[in-house]
Amino acid sequence: MEFSAKQIATYLHGEIVGNENETVHTFAKIEEGVPGAISFLSNPKYTHYIYTTQSSIVLVNKDLKLDHDVKTTLIKVDNAYESLAQLLTLYEQSKPKKTGIDPLASIAPTAKIGNNVYIGPFACVEDGAEIGDNTYIHPHVTIGCHAKVGNNTTLYPHVTIYQDCHVGNNCILHAGCVIGADGFGFAPSSQGYDKIPQIGIVIIEDNVEIGANTCVDRATMGATIIHQGVKLDNLIQIAHNVEIGSHTVMASQGGVAGSAKIGEWCVFAGQVGIAGHIKVGDHVTIGAQSGIPGNTKSGSTLMGYPAVDPKIFARSSVIFKKLPEMYTELQNLQKEIDELKKQLNK
Repeated sequence: MEFSAKQIATYLHGEIVGNENETVHTFAKIEEGVPGAISFLSNPKYTHYIYTTQSSIVLVNKDLKLDHDVKTTLIKVDNAYESLAQLLTLYEQSKPKKTGIDPLASIAPTAKIGNNVYIGPFACVEDGAEIGDNTYIHPHVTIGCHAKVGNNTTLYPHVTIYQDCHVGNNCILHAGCVIGADGFGFAPSSQGYDKIPQIGIVIIEDNVEIGANTCVDRATMGATIIHQGVKLDNLIQIAHNVEIGSHTVMASQGGVAGSAKIGEWCVFAGQVGIAGHIKVGDHVTIGAQSGIPGNTKSGSTLMGYPAVDPKIFARSSVIFKKLPEMYTELQNLQKEIDELKKQLNK
C-alpha cells in the first residue's frame, strides 16, 4: 500500500515541511533510508542522518531545530516515536488475516468459538474452552479444558494455556509462552519432596503482551494475576500467586518469586530478580541485574544487589574496583601498627 505525506500528516495531525504529494510504501531506519520509505527521528544523536537519509519522508518532533535545509519531506508531530507506533499499528492492521478453522485443528465439541476466529493446523482447543471474537490462534497452540481467551487476542505458535486459565481481550502471547503450568510447590519429607497440588489459576487481563518462552505459573490456591497493560519480555519467570500491577513492563530474563506483589507502572530492566512474599510499590524503576530482597517504596529507583539508590551503587562500584589495592594497603598499615606496638612495649 502507498500513502502520501498529506494523508500521513492528516492521520497524525502533523505539519508538512516539503512535498505534500511525496509517497511512501515501506518503513526504514533513518540511517538505512531508501526512496519510498518513511523513517523517524526522535533521538538527538541520530540528527545528523536527517541531512543524508534517502528516505522520502521522515517523522520529526516539532521542536527539532535544523542547521540547514534537508532533501527529504518532514512531518512534524508532537512525538515522533509515538507517531511511528501509530503508523506501524495501522500498517499491521491493514494486512489481510485468515479466518476459519483449519481441518487439521482439533476442536472439542463442547468448546465455544467466537466470530471471525482463525485456528491454525494442529492447534488444540479442549473441552469447555472459550475463544472470543476476532482471535487469531496460530498452529500448534494448546488451549486447555475450560480455559478462556478473549476477543482480538493473538496466540503465536506453541503457546500453551493450561486448564481453567483466563486470557483477556487484545492480548498478544508470543511463541512458546506457557500460561498456567504448576507453581514450584514441594513439601520436604523423609523420602524427599512431596508435590503440593497447584489448584489455582492464572488471570491475564486486557491489553497484555507476553514474550516468547515466558512462563506464568498457576497459583497454589486463588490466582496469579497479570493486570491490564502489562508488557513482559521474552524468557521471564512469573511464579505462583504473583500479582503484577497494571502497565508494568519487565525486560528479558527477569524472575519474580512466589506471592510477590508488584505495583503499577513499574519498569524492570533485564535480569532483575524479585524475592518471594515481598511488595514492590508503584512507579518503581529497577536497573539491570538487580536483586530485590525486601519491600520497596513507591517511586523509588534501585540498582545492584541488594538493590540501593543508583548513585550509591555507582560510588560503591568505584570502591569495589579498588578493594585489592586497599586490602594491600590495609595489610601494610597493620604491619606498621604491629611494629609500633612492639617498640612501645619494650
